[in-house]
Amino acid sequence: FINSQNKEAMIAMEMPPMPYVEQALEPEVSFRLVKSERNQVINNKNNKKMKIQMPVLPYATNALEPVISEQTINFHYGKHLQNYVNTINGLVEGTEFEGKNLEELVKTVPEGPMYNNAGQSLNHTLYFLQFMAPVKDNAPKGKIADAINAAFGSFEEFKKQFGQAATSLFGSGWAWLSQDKDGKLVITKEANGGNPLRSGLNPLMGIDVWEHAYYLDYQNRRADHISAVWEIINWEVVEGRLK
Repeated sequence: FINSQNKEAMIAMEMPPMPYVEQALEPEVSFRLVKSERNQVINNKNNKKMKIQMPVLPYATNALEPVISEQTINFHYGKHLQNYVNTINGLVEGTEFEGKNLEELVKTVPEGPMYNNAGQSLNHTLYFLQFMAPVKDNAPKGKIADAINAAFGSFEEFKKQFGQAATSLFGSGWAWLSQDKDGKLVITKEANGGNPLRSGLNPLMGIDVWEHAYYLDYQNRRADHISAVWEIINWEVVEGRLK
């Protein structure tokens, strides 16, 4: 026979501590991606500050082959970018920068670890979301094609100038196609984790020339990697970044 007192004791023994019940019923943070391209996240918990999230790839990890291998995607996206995202979230926690999105962080954080990791998180977000499966003779159309022709004379001339910038950058960094405050397109070189947003430009398309971006597939042949990448640029995504 189990009396009411013994029954209550048995129930108490079966139930986990309340904090664990609360965690099971209600996740600490809930979010939804609004535009993966900009890595913008809306936090549904008013009393929680949002964290930078990993962008969601709009393609399978082997979809860019043979230009970029699945092995490179798994390391570059799955490990390098994840580390940058984890690090920037840890660095801003408890500071005035906590809760800001990547664009705000790149514009405002001080030089050093915060800027390096914020820049690399934004760089890689824009980078991975600008790709699609390879297309032979891939070329821009419409508004972005007109802007490229206006700034560089032709798509071929643009590729030549961009390739020169990417291959001549000493050490690690990025080559970027960006838009200045007057709407004109420009090519810039950014060392290490730099992003053109820091200088008031609007980044449209970036190519990573850190060796981890291509070494498994091309070894030290950076120029071959740059030449191949044109096949996987999603120009509709790039055009969508125009302002």
